[in-house]
Amino acid sequence: MPAPEEFIEQAAPFRGELIAHCYRMLGSVHDAEDLVQETYLRGWRGYSAFEERAALRTWLYRIATTACLRALENRAHRVLPAGLGAGSDDPDADLDAHHGNHHWLEPLPDTLSPEAAVSTRHSVRLAVATALQELPARQRAVLILRDVVQFNAAEVAELLETTPAAVNSALQRARARLAEVAPNEEDAAEPGDADLRELVDRYCAAFENADLAALTALLQDDVRLEMPPLPVWFTGRDAVTRFLARRAFADPGDMVLVPTAANGQPAVAEYRRAADGVMRAHSIHVLDAGPTGIAHMVVFLDPTLFAVFGLPPRR
Repeated sequence: MPAPEEFIEQAAPFRGELIAHCYRMLGSVHDAEDLVQETYLRGWRGYSAFEERAALRTWLYRIATTACLRALENRAHRVLPAGLGAGSDDPDADLDAHHGNHHWLEPLPDTLSPEAAVSTRHSVRLAVATALQELPARQRAVLILRDVVQFNAAEVAELLETTPAAVNSALQRARARLAEVAPNEEDAAEPGDADLRELVDRYCAAFENADLAALTALLQDDVRLEMPPLPVWFTGRDAVTRFLARRAFADPGDMVLVPTAANGQPAVAEYRRAADGVMRAHSIHVLDAGPTGIAHMVVFLDPTLFAVFGLPPRR
């Protein structure tokens, strides 16, 4: 019979993919970390009774998925501002308009769950993560377990305590719905690594120098800007740049942007100079690069995210 002491060593290699799995289910990196910790605790407690009828990986996914489904009961799905209504083109718009008790999608640091395969990287992109939240919880679980984790219908049926026929039916409905709301992998194609690094470097320099012309040159005509938890969002290069120039730029030297990565996409961590002169954590920008520039900017105005990105709260 396996001993609990063996559990940590045997289960440790699955931590990254379990965090990504729980993130896809929940849309929150904080909740994903909590539920993976719960999964490992439950696994450790039950490991001595684990009969190895299935692989340890499958058993851990069973525990994690059950925990996610339980956590999602009676909980509203997570959104980004663009899911709440039309974008604004007014740089003086009331940023609290349509404010409500929304559950906001969070970014997933690449360092927490390094995904090697293109298909799995695609499945954590912000647009896809947002679309997954549109699915009912069990359909979401079926789709992720079949199309991302690559379990077969019988394995998913056993994991969810249902039948293969029910799994296939749920998968068909989930795929159809996801096709309506999520971009495909071709739409998510980005520039090569070198070009992407240059784009991010120029983006950082434009903000740090308050250089509106340089930033404007980096943006697509149809660029979108979202800033959760602010419910208002902006669409179109003119509206985005006017808003940033009027209400978001700081004086040169009062902002530092540090490149990072999230959701399989380029990202930057923004520090701003506070009243005491210290550069403090401000926001995480997750960028989507299109064929002619930056197509989408999601600026998460949540300094608590810096800890999960392994970044200090000040510079």
